[in-house]
Amino acid sequence: MRVACFGGSFNPPHVGHAMVAAWLLWTERVDEVWIIPAFVHAFDKALAPFPRRFAACQQLAGILGPRARAIDIEAHLPAPSFTVNTLDALAAAHPNARLQLVLGADNVSSLQKWKNWARIEAEYSPIVVGRGGHELPGVPTFPDVSSTEVRRRLAAGESVEALVPAAVLAVWAEAR
Repeated sequence: MRVACFGGSFNPPHVGHAMVAAWLLWTERVDEVWIIPAFVHAFDKALAPFPRRFAACQQLAGILGPRARAIDIEAHLPAPSFTVNTLDALAAAHPNARLQLVLGADNVSSLQKWKNWARIEAEYSPIVVGRGGHELPGVPTFPDVSSTEVRRRLAAGESVEALVPAAVLAVWAEAR
């Protein structure tokens, strides 16, 4: 089984995340997409509480269908869990799965900061995706939607209905 490990802050998950996950499934690059919210961000980024982000990721997975699921593994690993540790733990728990890391093109410039990047690249065959403002040749580019913009709009009382699936937004709002 080929599995895309789609990690991130998901603070909150939005339509850009949904588009990437759907693309991975629809183009049959993988058999399943596992949405893996960070428990604690490795670079000390402030995040909404994990249960809120995880519940929103579960909603997103539900929208995507039976080949997508939210995984809470980082809540069970020492914090912060670096990507390599998360992937290794998943590989140990699912030895028959061929795991591939989903990587946003906006992260490519900082890979030298990642713990054991060379091993991640060798063992977990990253699938790189872009978004507006972060394009790479030969890599699909998705619309420029960011959780930062979603949070800004929510704080300002502006609509985010075009940026966040309704079911995800409902869970995000009720988990406050």
